[in-house]
Amino acid sequence: MHSFDGKSVLIVGGSSGIGAATALAFAAAGARVVIAARNPERLAAIASQGASAIETRVLDMTDAGGVEAFFADGPAYDHVVVSAAQTPTGPVRTLGLEDARSAMDSKFWGAYHVARSARIAPGGSLTFVSGFLSVRPSRSSVLQGAINAALESLARGLALELAPVRVNTVSPGLINTSMWDKLPEASRKAMFDGAAQRLPAGRAGAAEDIAQAILFVAGNGYATGSTVLIDGGGAIAA
Repeated sequence: MHSFDGKSVLIVGGSSGIGAATALAFAAAGARVVIAARNPERLAAIASQGASAIETRVLDMTDAGGVEAFFADGPAYDHVVVSAAQTPTGPVRTLGLEDARSAMDSKFWGAYHVARSARIAPGGSLTFVSGFLSVRPSRSSVLQGAINAALESLARGLALELAPVRVNTVSPGLINTSMWDKLPEASRKAMFDGAAQRLPAGRAGAAEDIAQAILFVAGNGYATGSTVLIDGGGAIAA
């Protein structure tokens, strides 16, 4: 594993799921980690699990003014990761417009706000987390695929605009995180069992799988403008 000794890392959305796993992986690799999200109790719970001290900050990335103030008052980071998002899902013709706008505000505009205001050291990196629906559309999650594709396109453009800061996207497939806890246990088990049978990798993903990819693109000085697909073969599965 690449060493991040002494490097400062900010994880926006570090209080659960992929963001939390990424924060813990960076901490284990020697980084000085700050996790930011809206819920202070969840932040504290993740910070207590770190191999080294993890600092917590409360931040709502859909609040453009709040994001701007957050970075104006803080230091430059070596690496910034954006994994926070709340995206209501459903077919376009039945998903409420307010829910649709909320999804866009959270995953796309939230990342845009961070990219616009973040102070990142030259040679550092900015990494977004999208999703494989950008290349494998679902009839029940059309908007999520469109948002993910927009996020990946944003990263490619930012890789040019922000150079020498490197900008990449990691695109997960089906990942077993707490976001699925709202489903009944039987439905959740059936979903993951079905994925294990369908996917070439033979299992659904874990948050740690995606964290490994995020650390890879952050630590690889030749990676920029890239989208790294970590989906167990979901984009090619029949």
